[in-house]
Amino acid sequence: MKLVDIYRHLRPDIVKLEREIEAQVQADHPVLRAASTHLLKAGGKRIRPVFVLLSAQYGTYDLEEIKKVAVPLELIHMASLVHDDVIDNAEVRRGKKTIKSQWDNRVAMYTGDYIFAKATEIAAFSSYPQVHPVLSYAMEEMCIGEIEQIRDQFRTEQTLKQYLKRIRRKTALLISVSCELGALVSGASPSVQYALKWYGYYVGMAFQITDDILDFVGSEKELGKPAGSDLIQGNITYPALYAMEKNPEFRKNINRYMHNPSEESLEVEEAIEIIRKSGAVNAAKSLADKYVAKAVRMLDIIPEEEQHASLKKIAVYIGSRKF
Repeated sequence: MKLVDIYRHLRPDIVKLEREIEAQVQADHPVLRAASTHLLKAGGKRIRPVFVLLSAQYGTYDLEEIKKVAVPLELIHMASLVHDDVIDNAEVRRGKKTIKSQWDNRVAMYTGDYIFAKATEIAAFSSYPQVHPVLSYAMEEMCIGEIEQIRDQFRTEQTLKQYLKRIRRKTALLISVSCELGALVSGASPSVQYALKWYGYYVGMAFQITDDILDFVGSEKELGKPAGSDLIQGNITYPALYAMEKNPEFRKNINRYMHNPSEESLEVEEAIEIIRKSGAVNAAKSLADKYVAKAVRMLDIIPEEEQHASLKKIAVYIGSRKF
């Protein structure tokens, strides 16, 4: 089963959200408009708007009100990707040139800033004032997560705790907020909002851990970027941390590369193979599975609705996806 099959019944509303996102990035300035549209056309899972739509079904489902949080959340995610690509000096994302590659770093940074601004502008029209502090907090935490990633880049002396805290801010929080705000703008009860907020958090953690696994087991065609890109860029994820713990010689080689990456001394294919053989993939998969189980348990504490099944299927899919 593909992810889109799980929420196929939402397709008409997803199409409407997609059109709204496209309309919102049509800037008056031609360069901003071209760069924003280029990013949008690169595609994406649109998983955050999907979580908003599903969570909104626990209350009064009003698409016009839902748009005012679903669209900003996807725009915030998009803007963060633009900035990520500048920081990581990434040439390709989802198999297409990044904005920084197609134009330059300056255009990319201002395009990201523009998309962030559009997100806050749209959210300002929400009828629910609680939306603003929740979104602001998420954006603040994402920035801290980015700074932490810059700080930890090329640093091999990291702990699992540091890694988990970083992915919480960079990925899990925005998915958590998507579920929380979907419930909020539908008028769902505080207990439902709480449960969905934590469901989203656990799913978000599993989502990023699985992403980090795929960086070592996926193909370039599946990933839309070269395999091992995280390691090449100095971003040490859980599979690499695990392999370094199990293999001292591998740690020495990674240390050597991280201290002088300009020499391109890292044999990427060899490093990927060592990580695969170390048990890191199974260890990371086990950790992702634990977060998926926690996510499902959060759904069990609220009254079961039709969308329960979709949310459970998405959680399980995210923990076992292949790309």
